[in-house]
Order: sequence, then structure tokens, then C-alpha cells
Amino acid sequence: MLAGGAQADNLLLLNDYPTEARADYVFACMAVNGETRDVLRRCSCSIDVIASILPYDDYVSAETVLRMLQTSGEKTTLFRSTEISKGAVRDLRRAQAEAEMRCF
Repeated sequence: MLAGGAQADNLLLLNDYPTEARADYVFACMAVNGETRDVLRRCSCSIDVIASILPYDDYVSAETVLRMLQTSGEKTTLFRSTEISKGAVRDLRRAQAEAEMRCF
């Protein structure tokens, strides 16, 4: 019984991305790569790989930094220059590269 509980905890950790976040990723991925059944499968695979590597909170942090980097002005300097921001984006890019290799 304990092993089942630990296994369920591990599954929850691997599935901490809300369905809406996964769907948003898949829609954006399909918009870039084509709207075919094969691309749907590959984009779904991609977010699953990313979720297995990067906790959801880290994913949200990296996505926030990337969105902020698309704007201009002095307020974005914090996002451009801190090691925390750079590290968050670097971790996301690594997870995306792994997903690309496995799924595309």
C-alpha cells in the first residue's frame, strides 16, 4: 500500500501542469508547426517531455521572463540581467531541446 502511495505522489509530480497550460502549449505549437494530426501528437509529446523535466512553477517563471523580454523599456532590465531570469529561460530551453529531440 505504501508503494502505491509513493507511486501516486510521483505521478502527481509529473502531472503538475494544468490541462489549460498543456492545451495552450499544444495550440501554440500547432500554430507554428502545422495543424495536422501528426503535429498534434508531436506537440502533445513535447509538452509531456517538458513537464517531465521542468516543474510547472519553473515553467511559468520562464514563460513570464520570455514575455517580459518581448517588451521594451527600463522595467525589463531586471528580466534581462539577473541570473535567476537567465537560469529560468536556460532551463526551459534545455527542456524544449530535449522535447524536440524526442518528439519531432
